[in-house]
Amino acid sequence: MEGVVEKLNDTYNFYLHTLTFSDPRVQDWPLMQSPLPTLVIVALYLVMVKVGPKLMENQKPFEMKNTMVLYNLCCVLLSAHIVKEGIYCGYKAGYSLSCQEVVFSNNEYELRIAKALWWFYFSKFFEMLDTTFFILRKRNNQVTFLHVYHHASMFILWWIGIKWVAGGQSLFGAVLNSFIHVVMYSYYCLAAMGPQFHKYLWWKRYLTILQFVQFCLGIVHAFNSLYVRCNFPLWMQYGLIAYATSMFLLFANFYLHAYIKGERPPKAQRKVMRDFDRQKTGDGVPNGALNGAENGVQKAASAGEGKESIAQKKVK
Repeated sequence: MEGVVEKLNDTYNFYLHTLTFSDPRVQDWPLMQSPLPTLVIVALYLVMVKVGPKLMENQKPFEMKNTMVLYNLCCVLLSAHIVKEGIYCGYKAGYSLSCQEVVFSNNEYELRIAKALWWFYFSKFFEMLDTTFFILRKRNNQVTFLHVYHHASMFILWWIGIKWVAGGQSLFGAVLNSFIHVVMYSYYCLAAMGPQFHKYLWWKRYLTILQFVQFCLGIVHAFNSLYVRCNFPLWMQYGLIAYATSMFLLFANFYLHAYIKGERPPKAQRKVMRDFDRQKTGDGVPNGALNGAENGVQKAASAGEGKESIAQKKVK
């Protein structure tokens, strides 16, 4: 009984210390006063994922070529800003890649780092539009568990990160992820510009490999932090390792099915998919045509049956 009481007391003191020493610099920044707005946004996002496809069932998919180009370009610029601020200010503040504790300072570069990390947190909210556009364009096959898990969890996790550790070791992961997003959204921006740019998009497969590298580097960085006993909250380091491992496994499963097992649609369906990709004015990403291709196969089959019926009538 004495051990249980002692453990509860330690837990209480831990959370008291954690909540008391949240970063005072971010207290009045947008969405930082309480976790409630972030949780409500994530809840509404999950409702949209559940209800959105049903509302679009009997609607025509939206044509959003110009919107997609502008959206992806904004994502590129926002991520590039975070990368630029993180690298430049980290260098000027003398940051160490091996171990960097959080400094709750209003020093120019420390404050700019904290602001860049807040923008990183905000970008996770902005990028939820990925899912909205998939649903409006009836690309429901792209709203996978991996997709939804990533968008919903990152927004919550980085609220925690900004609230307590807006600097230090947190900067490495944010800059690394933002760099990956510069590459990724550049790809999507080119794809959205039309079929004439498809010949430049041969490197899609390597985006997933870059994601693998990102998760591996994040895990190694966190383990090194533990190894050198860096003065950075242990709960954040263990949380990063657990989350990066979960994302690595989910991406590995995606890569296995998409590229190694080579799960491809039937030959007739692949032909319709290619024709559909040549004609469409959407984002131009080949696997994004799956829904349209399936509809095309069904229509082709129906047309074939119709012709056959006519021929049979003529014979009769």
